[in-house]
Amino acid sequence: MQTALPSTSGLAHQPSRSLSDSIPGRIAVALAATLFIAACARISIPLPFTPVPLSLQNFGVLLVGLTLGPVAGFSALALYLAEAAMGLPVLTPHGPGGLAQMLGPSGGYLLSYPFVAAVAGWAFRSLRRGSAYARAALACTLATFVLFACGSLWLTQALHAGAPAVWTMAVAPFLPGEVVKIAAAAGLATSIARLRRA
Repeated sequence: MQTALPSTSGLAHQPSRSLSDSIPGRIAVALAATLFIAACARISIPLPFTPVPLSLQNFGVLLVGLTLGPVAGFSALALYLAEAAMGLPVLTPHGPGGLAQMLGPSGGYLLSYPFVAAVAGWAFRSLRRGSAYARAALACTLATFVLFACGSLWLTQALHAGAPAVWTMAVAPFLPGEVVKIAAAAGLATSIARLRRA
């Protein structure tokens, strides 16, 4: 009497599980994202007229948001801030580090990072018109508005400065570099998305 072997034809149509489908995989991806942003933070130049350094940190935040999506991006950046609060060397080297740096003049930028990543990820997935690159660039632009709004408001309170001074210290010097970061993050994110589909 022959026993019927289970059919494997249905298994061929099941999608393979990726690393980020399991809880350990999600934790590993989030940790890798924090390491990437910490590496971007090391590329930093202090500016003499503002307490906010020029850094690749927010480029990393935008790219993480675009590639991981709103929920995973927010979680990764919340983990990054937790690492910073514990005193791990993940922030730009031009500051005291830890909570002192997070609550200092540039704290508004740092504390906005989870929301910046979430906005970038949400907008990239929600926008329907245009090419993938155009959608990613627009998503980064919207997220950058959040970044500058939080950073400027925080700096206004920290330094008791007026709007013209805060514009000069917190926004205007960073706009040219931000255009480059948005273009680079959008380009890399769309390339990564194409590789995932391949």
